[in-house]
Amino acid sequence: MKDIPMLFSRKEFCCGCGACIAACAAGAIEMKTDEEGFDYPEINDTICARCGKCINICPIKQKLRD
Repeated sequence: MKDIPMLFSRKEFCCGCGACIAACAAGAIEMKTDEEGFDYPEINDTICARCGKCINICPIKQKLRD
């Protein structure tokens, strides 16, 4: 079985746009508010299909690849 996708390793690598949520057909991603009041996506690993669509749609990950 594939690993759960890593949406971001540090908060600086997530803009909180929600594109990953929109791309997730399984509905496995939801936004969680951190201690500073910023929303970040979190994957429910029991629902995640491990398809990688969330990673492929991420604008920051795309920018880092370029």
